[in-house]
Amino acid sequence: MAVKEEAELYSPLKQFFEARGYEVKGEVKHCDLVAVRPGEDEMLIVEMKKTFNLALLLQGVERLRVSEHVFLAVERNRKKSGAHNQRFGELTELCRMLGLGLITVTFYKTKSPFIEVLCEPGELPRGLRRKTRQARLLNEFRERSGDYNTGGIRSKQLMTAYREKALRCAYALQAEGSAPPRRVAELSGCSKAASILQKDYYGWFERVERGVYRLRPAGLLALDQYAELIRVWHTKLTDPVPENP
Repeated sequence: MAVKEEAELYSPLKQFFEARGYEVKGEVKHCDLVAVRPGEDEMLIVEMKKTFNLALLLQGVERLRVSEHVFLAVERNRKKSGAHNQRFGELTELCRMLGLGLITVTFYKTKSPFIEVLCEPGELPRGLRRKTRQARLLNEFRERSGDYNTGGIRSKQLMTAYREKALRCAYALQAEGSAPPRRVAELSGCSKAASILQKDYYGWFERVERGVYRLRPAGLLALDQYAELIRVWHTKLTDPVPENP
């Protein structure tokens, strides 16, 4: 059940923190909710919005100037599948990185709201860097012979390291007419030529007999389409290595 106003989050959050032993008051010096345990000076601040957005995030960061214990609270609407504010795993990690807590409130028609604390203020991020992904990204960067894509473009077909290798294999086959994978690997400098020819991911290659491949028409079209890339690669391949002085 979607809420109409963010103020509807206040009552269930107030009850939640009161059950934790806090005294709770609303709209204190522009803070949506402030909670303090009796006899203590350390306060807890909660900023609320119907959905997670940049304004809420900036509000939370600003409140960190006042208290180390700041929560962001949003409604968890089960019907908004695919909405950016439902990517709570990523949003939780973002809050952890900023030192913020994150709470979701789910409303129901026939029962009390359900409150879930996704992370506490000051909670350490979980796995900031994933070594496997980092290695794949670095490998993709190193395997590309040049910068053939414009950053930010999504609709255009991207030039990947794999596509480059397939083009090099296609170029080798065009020169030979037909050849076994070992010969293609030798001419293209691509150690994975056999796998590329066998999988034929782009539909460029066909097997004419056991262990022998040739180009399909689609492969010839690809070589024509990416002629400049092939020229750059071939130039790098044939340029003499400068001698050390």
